Amino acid sequence: MVKYPTFNQIFYIKMTNEQIEKFLYPNHIAKQQVKINFKNRNPIIGLFIELQDAQELKQKNYWRVVTEKNIDTWKKSKDMNLVKIFNGVEFTKLAIAS
Repeated sequence: MVKYPTFNQIFYIKMTNEQIEKFLYPNHIAKQQVKINFKNRNPIIGLFIELQDAQELKQKNYWRVVTEKNIDTWKKSKDMNLVKIFNGVEFTKLAIAS
């Protein structure tokens, strides 16, 4: 018997913090740009950033990301105003940016 995905599985895909962590660690975080697809907005390319409160944010499925247009400035200045926090529940797919 073939099992088809339910409506919720198709239209309400959300990523858990465990799924995001498996993708990011140990090789990707803050090293490679990642394409992040969202449920309700256009995809972005960004760099995941880990700071002192990363464990606390991960438990709540929140992630710090510097968007593509600000990555060079971030690498030079580490300016926290360039970092945005995203809710991982809104992510539908992560991939290494090409």
